[in-house]
Amino acid sequence: MTAHTLGRLIGRLILGLAAFSAVFPMFWTALNAFKNRVDIVTPTPLFIFEPTLDNFAYVLGRESVFAGLVNSLLISGAAVLIGAALGLPAAYAIARYPNRWSRDIQFFVLSLRFLPPVAIAIPLMVIWLDFGLYDTRLSMIVTYSLLTLATIIWLSVPAFARVPKEVEEAARVDGYGPYAIFFLIALPIALRSLIGAVAFAFVLVWNEFLIALMLTTSDAKTLPIVASELTQLGRDVPWGILNASVVLLSIPPLLFIGVLSGMLNSAFKRKTQ
Repeated sequence: MTAHTLGRLIGRLILGLAAFSAVFPMFWTALNAFKNRVDIVTPTPLFIFEPTLDNFAYVLGRESVFAGLVNSLLISGAAVLIGAALGLPAAYAIARYPNRWSRDIQFFVLSLRFLPPVAIAIPLMVIWLDFGLYDTRLSMIVTYSLLTLATIIWLSVPAFARVPKEVEEAARVDGYGPYAIFFLIALPIALRSLIGAVAFAFVLVWNEFLIALMLTTSDAKTLPIVASELTQLGRDVPWGILNASVVLLSIPPLLFIGVLSGMLNSAFKRKTQ
């Protein structure tokens, strides 16, 4: 066995272990969602058991879960749309029209993601209380829009920077204006990376917990907050209900990413035809 072959084997082994460590917890969570409590707490992990839907029935039977799902969909969806509508043009401007403030602007945008959530939530709580918007969907949409805006700009600037300037210059010679170049040239070329940025931003705000916990009490609770209230810590932790909540909480982001992936594949096929 040559050194090159051995290196490839070790690399594949490391990648396999990394993939296993990432996938197995999700698999085990989904498996435990269909178990009774007795099958979950048994000292010997069970892979063969009598499945039950009681955990999902308990979670889906609560009105708070439906309300939290609606809030999460509206808040996360609106925040991502606003973040994309404002963030993509801003990222393109930073990438294509650099100036002495460009690096400072990028650092400021990125610093919004460096801050701990509590450092953002406490000032915003005071602001929304003063405006009478505490525990409303509007306040949550604006708050989450700040997060998605920072994430999308941060991830989209490199994507636009990789767009060949020669293509844009040729379009400019053909009479295209800056808006036409952005929408007809830059966006389609950078589409794959931009879809990844939007999907990543959606997952971040969908799973966000601490800010939603501090900025909501009842009316605007998101699904992660509602899911956390389905369980109580103690000796008798309802593990089945907890796992079922995690599974249901994971479905919308997976569907969203699947839709974006389908759009990306369709766009790629049209380009190759």
